[in-house]
Amino acid sequence: MIKLRRKAITSIFVGLVWTFVAATITAIALSFATGLPYKPDMVWIVIGGALAGFFVTHSRLAALASGAALAIAGMLGFGIVTSGDAAAVFTNSFTHLLSATIAVGGTYAITKVAPKGALSRHEFEEIIIRLLTAIGYVFFTAIVLIPFYVMVMTSFKNQSELVQNPLDFSLDLSKGWGLFRSYVELFADFNFGIYLANSMVISILTVFITLAFSIPGAYAVARLRFSGQAAFSRSILLIYMVPMIVLALPIYIAFSLTGLRNSIFGIILIYPVTTIPVALYMLQGYFRGLPGEIEEAGLMDGLSRLAVIWKITLPLSLPAIASVSLYVFMIAWNEFLLAFMLLDDPSKFTLTRGIASLNSSEIPRQHLMAGAVIATVPIMALFLGLERFMTKGLTAGSVKG
Repeated sequence: MIKLRRKAITSIFVGLVWTFVAATITAIALSFATGLPYKPDMVWIVIGGALAGFFVTHSRLAALASGAALAIAGMLGFGIVTSGDAAAVFTNSFTHLLSATIAVGGTYAITKVAPKGALSRHEFEEIIIRLLTAIGYVFFTAIVLIPFYVMVMTSFKNQSELVQNPLDFSLDLSKGWGLFRSYVELFADFNFGIYLANSMVISILTVFITLAFSIPGAYAVARLRFSGQAAFSRSILLIYMVPMIVLALPIYIAFSLTGLRNSIFGIILIYPVTTIPVALYMLQGYFRGLPGEIEEAGLMDGLSRLAVIWKITLPLSLPAIASVSLYVFMIAWNEFLLAFMLLDDPSKFTLTRGIASLNSSEIPRQHLMAGAVIATVPIMALFLGLERFMTKGLTAGSVKG
């Protein structure tokens, strides 16, 4: 009896929690998509969730019945209108049906491991873990996608729409190409093409300079024997223990005295200082994982140490080098503090420094959001395209140390 009660309580609890999450996410998503407020009645959501959890868990064939019950509860909870505007009727109907589908489907997926009989402690814990995992996926996906969605939708607005309803993030497709007006004005009136070109040049040069120093340095730490090798290997990442804000004033003073402030050359000099340590750490771990016998065979065949690195080590290390290059490029592309501190001339602004200059009461908010989209989308596409190389390189650098 105790086990049966535990199963019933678990089933109802899962249905309640997951249905609440489904209804909340549906309401938020539709509010952002349409610009209209959706406020589900949580009393009916609780009733529908309890029914969904009870029926779906105890009888797989009762999923349709619980879905229908949840749809009816959602119809009342979302306040569906039965007369008046046909679009409102359709929208509200779609809302509660979507909530019912997500709730019943999610509840079934979470509780499908439960047997028809009593639950053991292991099965009970597995269901709870699956529920918490599902909620975690939903939560972290929402906190990533919602700001990005707001940023993109705001960039498609005009000033009158933002003033009229700042919380309306729906998209008016009747504008056609007029939706991209903010992006066109950024390049035409705010010199955003110069910022983009500066960031691209600085990031690429930072990658090459970082690799030029980190590859031989990492190889030396991994393969050669010299006094202080262990101490040097352990101290590679010590620079990251000092916050950059602490170094900001000395860097500003030094660059001002040497005439490097407000110059792209100065930025290219300082950026590799922040990227070389992490590149050294990642590459030396990968080099240590390579078979030393291959390099020894090359040395016995008459190759010099540099020739061994160029002809043997580097070709075998291409995944790690690609990973380090992507990571360094992302650091240089997104760096803001040094660019904000050292650059004053708009013709030399990086992308992040240019976006900061758009954060003004005199510049429409949609231009700032359009600039943020331009800065985010390329690096996001690059990361998603090369993510497997980055993952492999980071893993390899963490195994050996």
